[in-house]
Amino acid sequence: MIPERQNPLTVKLDEALGAVWSPDGICRFLVWAPRAKKVHVRIANAELPAQESTVPLQALERGYFFGVSKDVRAGALYQYVMDGNTARPDPASRFQPRGVHGPSQVVDTRFEWSDEAWRGLALQKYVLYELHVGTFTPEGTFDAIIPRIANLKQLGITAIEIMPVAQFPGGRNWGYDGVYPFAVQDSYGGPAALKRLVNACHAQGMAVVLDVVYNHLGPEGNYLGEFGPYFTGLYRTPWGAALNFDGPHSDEVRRYFIQNALQWIQEFHFDGLRLDAINAIVDTSARKFLEELSAEVHTAGEKLNRKVYLIAESDRNDASVVAGSEVGGWGLDASWNDDFHHALHVLMTGERNGYYEDFSGVEDLARAFRDGFIYAGQYSTFRQKRHGTSTHDLRADHFVVFSQNHDQIGNRMLAERYSHTMSIDQLKLAAAVVLLSPYIPMLFMGEEYAEPAPFQYFVSHEDAGLIAAVRKGREEEFARFQWAEKLPDPQDENTFLRSKMNWELQKSGKHKIIRAFYQQLLELRATVPALMELSKRNQEVVALAAQDVIFVRRWSGESQVFMAFHFGDSNMSVEAPVPEGRWKKLLDSADRATQWSDGEAAEYLNSTGVARIKMGPWQMCLFVKSAGLSE
Repeated sequence: MIPERQNPLTVKLDEALGAVWSPDGICRFLVWAPRAKKVHVRIANAELPAQESTVPLQALERGYFFGVSKDVRAGALYQYVMDGNTARPDPASRFQPRGVHGPSQVVDTRFEWSDEAWRGLALQKYVLYELHVGTFTPEGTFDAIIPRIANLKQLGITAIEIMPVAQFPGGRNWGYDGVYPFAVQDSYGGPAALKRLVNACHAQGMAVVLDVVYNHLGPEGNYLGEFGPYFTGLYRTPWGAALNFDGPHSDEVRRYFIQNALQWIQEFHFDGLRLDAINAIVDTSARKFLEELSAEVHTAGEKLNRKVYLIAESDRNDASVVAGSEVGGWGLDASWNDDFHHALHVLMTGERNGYYEDFSGVEDLARAFRDGFIYAGQYSTFRQKRHGTSTHDLRADHFVVFSQNHDQIGNRMLAERYSHTMSIDQLKLAAAVVLLSPYIPMLFMGEEYAEPAPFQYFVSHEDAGLIAAVRKGREEEFARFQWAEKLPDPQDENTFLRSKMNWELQKSGKHKIIRAFYQQLLELRATVPALMELSKRNQEVVALAAQDVIFVRRWSGESQVFMAFHFGDSNMSVEAPVPEGRWKKLLDSADRATQWSDGEAAEYLNSTGVARIKMGPWQMCLFVKSAGLSE
């Protein structure tokens, strides 16, 4: 029996867009197409493609069209035909088995979940691991990730962050060219495989975050503009037309993306979403789209009795992103902190081109430790204007920090990792700065064992003009950095294959040493109370510019740690502001136990308020008082 609607002309805000199939063979179709006068859906069962049926949809208010079809099999292919014109895939398609230009598929969303007891993790316990499905394993699929989860768990990872999986053109792409936000990439294994991955992670106590793109859609296979005003002509993003979040009909565009976010939380059981480049979302509304999104997602999490988070990427250094709505903020849970990365990168490499020209010296990194953002209203030479707002009053767990990520690697000319340019001592120092900071740390896949494979920018477009435009755009993007190397061709499959990880490397040589050091850092972070508590208040940070040293003392209750980070090529001896007492060395990046170079720091510090510390090049060490270890 076809379910009746209370008011056939009213669209409920929680009614699912797209094709909603039930096991009795009934399928409901709802599409927003205000630019059409008539819409019908063309359905073909996958097993019997010749048996095609057409169902006219009823026009509803505000440009929606609705219809119901009986005897539809899961797996059936369908397209919408507007005003008798070309058939198009569903804007809210759940699966595109024949790519971005092919028909959409009716999906059976049922799945045997085993995570009923999963309630998520507190944000302070997050140790994020960013990965790209296509290059993380030789197979490049969701299912191929599952056997690797135990390895990441042993390392100390508590949450994986998956780069975008919305359907993109071809079989290789970073994911930011997706054009069907609801559809799970076919070459990765589709929706059922993604659910298997999330379920497997939860079984091992690991959270899962999905990277979503709500600032633009990719160019190839993007037919949304034919259905309605999803885009606005008032603004542009660096990647194409901006989405319509504040103009006429923007309520429906907001509904589309909020419903997409809720799909990942409710149907796929994700623990959080990383929102790509929210600085490219232009919204002049009194109530911002992101504020509305935050409220809806957090309400959904509360109803599910699960901890659910939204993590923003933004280059604006805007405290309102994570501030609460009671003080005029948008209420997101955390934000990537590019300032922390840039300050660390300049210290480690000496590079000062592009946006790195705004950063220099240990004072910048020390300020990032203290406050979060470095630029909080000062003049930025790179931007040629004042930049940022103060984050002094924000919590430490409002910030995600890293030494490497997909952008900072992939947006270099040759996409080389730190493992190409740094010594093993430098790699260990950079890891310690991130993982011993008071913020939420994030690793980029393979970083933990100094993976040598680059992570280059790759695509698999079909349109020759678009391929040429991508190549030209990349060349222009690097012009300001004045790098002399030849840019790898994004369209060349070898560019993608070069970016594949080699997991076997972590079993031997320097790769094994680096991984052991990362695991040691994460064990300390998880067991020493002073490191477990993420707080900007419970720390003291001192920078000595002449010696290229930063001293950090963190505490929680009776637990105290004292850390020294040396960013220089020579041996040095310096007086450090160590509180009175006896301190035991718990970690030394140059210790013989982790091989490669000999440690200089003494095993104990007996301080009267000042203690002399000897350190070698690119060395860090951590001291703890006797009460600093958990039982």
